[in-house]
Amino acid sequence: MTIPAEQAATAAALQALAGVPPLETHISAVFIGADTVYKLRKAVRLPFLDFTPLAERERTARRELALNAAAAPGLYRDVVPIRRAENGTLRLDGPGAVVDWVLRMAPVPAPDFLDRMAAEGRITETLLDQLADAVAAYHAALPPLATDPLPAFDALIEGNVASALSAGLPPAAVAAWQAAITASRARLAPWLTARRTGGFVRRIHGDLHLGNLCLWHGKPTPFDALEFDEALAEFDLGYDLAFLLMDLEARLDRAAANRVLNRYLAATGDWSIVTGLPLFLSLRAMVRAHVEQRSGHTARAADYLARALAPFAPAEDLAAPIVLGIGGLPGTGKSTLARALAPRLGPAPGAVIVRSDEIRKRQHGVAPEQKLPPDAYTPAASAAVFAELAAAVRILAAAGHAVVADATFMAPAHRDALAQAAGTTPCLGIWLHAPLPVLEARVAARHGDASDADVMVLRQAARHDPGPGQWCAIDATDGDTARRKVVAAVQDAYVLHADHHVQS
Repeated sequence: MTIPAEQAATAAALQALAGVPPLETHISAVFIGADTVYKLRKAVRLPFLDFTPLAERERTARRELALNAAAAPGLYRDVVPIRRAENGTLRLDGPGAVVDWVLRMAPVPAPDFLDRMAAEGRITETLLDQLADAVAAYHAALPPLATDPLPAFDALIEGNVASALSAGLPPAAVAAWQAAITASRARLAPWLTARRTGGFVRRIHGDLHLGNLCLWHGKPTPFDALEFDEALAEFDLGYDLAFLLMDLEARLDRAAANRVLNRYLAATGDWSIVTGLPLFLSLRAMVRAHVEQRSGHTARAADYLARALAPFAPAEDLAAPIVLGIGGLPGTGKSTLARALAPRLGPAPGAVIVRSDEIRKRQHGVAPEQKLPPDAYTPAASAAVFAELAAAVRILAAAGHAVVADATFMAPAHRDALAQAAGTTPCLGIWLHAPLPVLEARVAARHGDASDADVMVLRQAARHDPGPGQWCAIDATDGDTARRKVVAAVQDAYVLHADHHVQS
C-alpha cells in the first residue's frame, strides 16, 4: 500500500502535523496525532470507486462526516482543505489553492478498536450483547427506502466478480461463486422485494466489520460508514448485519457470531432476516477476499474465499436445519444449553434461539435484563408470546435454518404448535429435569437474565409439572452431561428423519 506520488507532499505535511507515519488501507491514509486524527483519501481508481478527482475526495469526505456524526457524536469534527501557500508550503485551510481535502476526527485509543480487542481476546459475552444492541439501535434509527434491491444486487455481484478477478483471486473459484450466488439471488428475488415492502431496505452503514467499530464513551459505536457509493449502501439490513457476523466468525469463532445474531433478533424480532443470511454472508466474505488479496494477504484472502463458497455447499450432520424445542421448569438450564448448542447447529452462524422470555420483554418494550411487573404474565400476554414464538419458528424453518425454541413448554398445546411450525423440518423436543433443590439453588443465584422467574414461581410451576410426555427426557443436574446427551439425540433425529424420507 503506497500513497500516490501526487499526494506525497500532502502526506508529508500531515505526517509532520501528526508526528507519526500513517496507517494505510488501499483507499486511505490515516494520520493519528495526539489530539487530532487526519484522514486523507488516496487518489486511486478501483473497480468500485474513483478517488482520482479532487472534487470526489472532497465530496466523499463531507459525506462521511454527515453519515457518521449522529451515530458517533464528537468522534467526527470537520472537513478542511489542504492549501498551497504562495511560498509553496502546504497547510490546513488559510489562503492558497486547494490541493486536497482532509477529514478531522477525535483520536480513539488503539486498544479501543474492536478488531484489536478481538485479536487480543478481550471481547466478552457482555460486550457482544452490547455490540448487538448498538447495531439494532443503529438500524432502528434508519428510515425505510423505496429503492428496488434487485438491480443493486445484480450490480453488487458483478462488481465483486470484477474486483475479485482484478485482485488476482483464482478465476475458477470466482466463476463457481458467481454461478452459485446468481442462482441464490434468483431464488430469493421475491423475498428481497418483500423485504423492501416491509421497510427493511434502508441507507445502511455498508461497511460494518470490527475494524469500523470502537468503544466511544465506553459503548460499542459504529463509524466509517460507506460513503462513496449510495447504490452499495441502500440495501437490506441483513446485508449490514452479515458483514459483522462474518467478521466475528472469522476473527473469533462461530459462538461469537451466533451470540450477536441472537441478541440482535431478540432486540428487533426481525426473524425474516435469517432467510437471506447465506446470500449476504457469501457476498460479504467475497468482499473481504478481494480486499485482502489486493492488500497482499493471500492466506486471509483464501480463507475468505472459502467462506464465500461455503453457504452453497451441501449441509451435513449438525449443519443441516432442525427445530429443537428445549422445555422444562425454571432453573433446568434451558437457556444455558440453548446458547451452548446453537453455534453447532445448522448453517452459519448457527441456530437461531427463539426464547419466550426475550420475546416477552421486547413485546413490552424493555431490555431482556429488565424485570417486568406481574401483569406482563397474564394468560393473554403469554398467548401473544407463544404466538410469536410459533410464527418465528415457522419463518426460520421454512428458510432452511436451524432453530432452538427455548420456553417452559408446560402446555401440551405449545408443544403441538412447535411441531406444526416446524413443517417438514426435523423436530425434536427435549424435556430437562433436575431435583427441586438443584433448581431452587440455580434460580436463587441467577442475575442479569431475561427470565423473571424466582424461587416462588419455580415452586408453583413444580406443583404442575407435566413431565416429558412425548418429548425426550434428559437429566440436567450436570450441564455438560446434558449437553452431550442432547447432541446425541439431535444426531439420532437426523438419522430418523433421513430414514423416513428414504422409506417414503
